[in-house]
Amino acid sequence: MTPKAAPNTKAKTKAQASTAAPKAGHLRLKYVRSVICTPVTHKRVVRGLGFTRLNQIVERPDTPAIRGMVAKVPHLVEIVQ
Repeated sequence: MTPKAAPNTKAKTKAQASTAAPKAGHLRLKYVRSVICTPVTHKRVVRGLGFTRLNQIVERPDTPAIRGMVAKVPHLVEIVQ
């Protein structure tokens, strides 16, 4: 019989991962306002950023494409530092 490996005690839980500082070259975005009664294009942008529910925080790479998406819906999404 082979010995079992010790469980990984350094793994972050979901709560710890969301409070960690963003990596270099990444943006932390927060979905702050609902897309109800907004144009379909705004709904698609919010969904394209990966949001599924209000007050959700996601981390995305800091690229011109992501910056442009955030610029299209600044009233729905904010950058969290």
